[in-house]
Amino acid sequence: MATPNGTLRAVRMGLLMSQGDFARAIRQAGDLAGAPNDASKRLVQRWESGTTTAPRPVYARALEAVTGLPIESLGFPAPTVARIADDGHGGHDLQDSPLGVPVADGAPTAQAAAPRGNYSGVWLSAYEYVSSGRGNQVLTGKHHVVLLQHGNRLTGRSLPGASLHPDSPLTLDLQIEGGTVTGTWTEQTAGEGYYRGARYFGAIQMLAEPTGRRMAGKWVGFGKDFDVNTGPWELRLLDSSTDKATLAAHNRPPE
Repeated sequence: MATPNGTLRAVRMGLLMSQGDFARAIRQAGDLAGAPNDASKRLVQRWESGTTTAPRPVYARALEAVTGLPIESLGFPAPTVARIADDGHGGHDLQDSPLGVPVADGAPTAQAAAPRGNYSGVWLSAYEYVSSGRGNQVLTGKHHVVLLQHGNRLTGRSLPGASLHPDSPLTLDLQIEGGTVTGTWTEQTAGEGYYRGARYFGAIQMLAEPTGRRMAGKWVGFGKDFDVNTGPWELRLLDSSTDKATLAAHNRPPE
């Protein structure tokens, strides 16, 4: 079975776009870049369902322009893999391949513990960090984040107008095993902000409370002086719905 691309779906929903809106934005981005494409709602559905696993370069560039994220942060393979599909004559997007990660004969496979519940919804994300350039102040970064769950996979994207610092989208790619939540985070800071558009990324590990309404733990990431930084991170559930009205209601900076 195809594995759904929950990351792309979370990003699209975080932008408050329907599949049709998203396809239209991709076509417009292609036109503006002088590289027209014929993105359609059906194509977006194929990407999100996992039926099509790697977009052609013309789509990849437009996807990056629309979302502000590199293609590998949208749940797709690295660009070098995706470009295999571009034969210079239009071609087609790559479909699911029978090739996978080789496993030695007889090797046991790890079975993840089932998650305790469904964590899809709108969450308040808050993490603390030390700003060395501002007298080692302890500051807090906050976002309203849409989380979508697919089995043990949890993907998230901040709503476009829902961060303390405008134009600093946050993405999360997490794995749930029982009450343990582990994965990676990426934040693209605002071009006009203090960090001048720098892209930060790292790992995160949290524990989910039995109520399913709070996760708390630590993040780790790299500083500009090649040091490794860490700090607390917390997610609190605001609304378990992900419908359009709910997303619009939370598309504002956190208090």
